[in-house]
Amino acid sequence: MTARHLESVASAVVERTLRRLPAPIREAAEQCSVEVSLMQDCLRAGEDLEEDLLGLFEGRTHADEASEMVADMPRIRLFLDNLWDYAEHDRETYREEVRITLLHELGHYLGLDEAAVTALGLA
Repeated sequence: MTARHLESVASAVVERTLRRLPAPIREAAEQCSVEVSLMQDCLRAGEDLEEDLLGLFEGRTHADEASEMVADMPRIRLFLDNLWDYAEHDRETYREEVRITLLHELGHYLGLDEAAVTALGLA
């Protein structure tokens, strides 16, 4: 799949997944941006990231005090090329991995640590 197609599929999965969340979680999630990126582009731009990341939550959690600092703004990044490779280039597996990774990172935004996210089956 091309990068544009990966982005299109991922965006549809993100939209559908967020729409299906229970109202209180969906409302909290509206305060966290979701971005899709290609890891290869991030590394070329000099970002200091682990090369095999599928997703990443950055910024303040939902429970943290609001901040006007751009670096504190909550965001989830999904790394589409890594997700595609992890899914072994299978479209249905890719869709499912995008969904699971989004929910995993959303768990971090909501204040869950790695153990709690894993306990929910989102690892």
